[in-house]
Amino acid sequence: MLPLNRLQKLAARHGTPLFVVDHDQIRRNYAEFKKHLPRVQAYYAVKAEPLPEIVETLYKAGASFDVASFPEFLIVHENIKNLSARRRQDYIWDKIIYANPIKATETLEQLDQYRPLVTFDNIEEVRKIKKHAPHAGLALRLKVANTGAMVELSSKFGAAPGEAVDLILAAVKAGLVVEGLSFHVGSQTTNFENYVQAINLAANIFKETRERGYNKMNLLDIGGGFPAPYDNTVKPFRDLARTINKELDRLFPPDIEILAEPGRFMIATAGTSVVKIIGKAVRDGKLCYYVNDGVYHTYSGIIFDHCHYHMKAFRKGREQICSVFGPTCDALDVISMAENLPEDLELGELLYSPDIGAYSHASSTHFNGFPPAKVVHVNR
Repeated sequence: MLPLNRLQKLAARHGTPLFVVDHDQIRRNYAEFKKHLPRVQAYYAVKAEPLPEIVETLYKAGASFDVASFPEFLIVHENIKNLSARRRQDYIWDKIIYANPIKATETLEQLDQYRPLVTFDNIEEVRKIKKHAPHAGLALRLKVANTGAMVELSSKFGAAPGEAVDLILAAVKAGLVVEGLSFHVGSQTTNFENYVQAINLAANIFKETRERGYNKMNLLDIGGGFPAPYDNTVKPFRDLARTINKELDRLFPPDIEILAEPGRFMIATAGTSVVKIIGKAVRDGKLCYYVNDGVYHTYSGIIFDHCHYHMKAFRKGREQICSVFGPTCDALDVISMAENLPEDLELGELLYSPDIGAYSHASSTHFNGFPPAKVVHVNR
């Protein structure tokens, strides 16, 4: 995280609320990912925070991109085409995967000209792709265990293992090219066994597909879920990578391309929120602070991402357990009901939340007329 005095200077210059993005930290996170998973190409999950500046930084570092909507696709497209001619020439569209298994027909029609790589998990999607994006390459999304994930995804997406090969062959029969498999073990997954089970399942599907006559699959997308170090209960990334590498090397030969879709891991620790205390009250004997950002804005991950963000003061003082509320009139706008903060903080003082880069500012609204926090990029 940035030094506290620098955060204070940014707040003095730009006002609050602020969402500060540290691009040096993004580059460090990407480098760590590549160091420990050298065989895996990182496709940054743009939905985690779709700011064009982040896309540019990761592209220059060597990342590819996972998009889940056509607007996200355009963010990547427009950002890359604005780089140098040399970079535009180097950029090829197989550097993007459209990893939303369910796509509107209008989206498929818009994507088709780019010959995209898209995921699917059911026969209706095969029919849509055949009609509206016949030039797409396909990856079958498998349903896998999400045990221990902060956000579970397999109840919404993923083909059952028993129908996987039939779906692949149905797509091939329709004249489409199935390039491989994908899965997602759930967001912020601290149960490493999810990856072990999913990689083994994928290897079995590869084997059965070949045995049934189709041998053109050459990629495996191991999805996202790589946990951000929110606290000391999260095991080091290198431990997870060691587990993944062991299974990949054992089950998949070097000619199989391995993809992943890290979002949270890339940017969670690169974002910091800075807010101002706008109100203070004691309710039922409990000290309450009101700040100028909340769950309809940067702290939306409390609701949508099942995440808790700690609020910290810039100075020390005798602490007590406080409630911290956002600025809107909605009683849902609660950042924390149990935060240890100095009891003598005054109106106008600042608070901050580290490690808030993922699935936070991306979901900001204008509820009650309050705009999203101002974004400030540093170390670009």
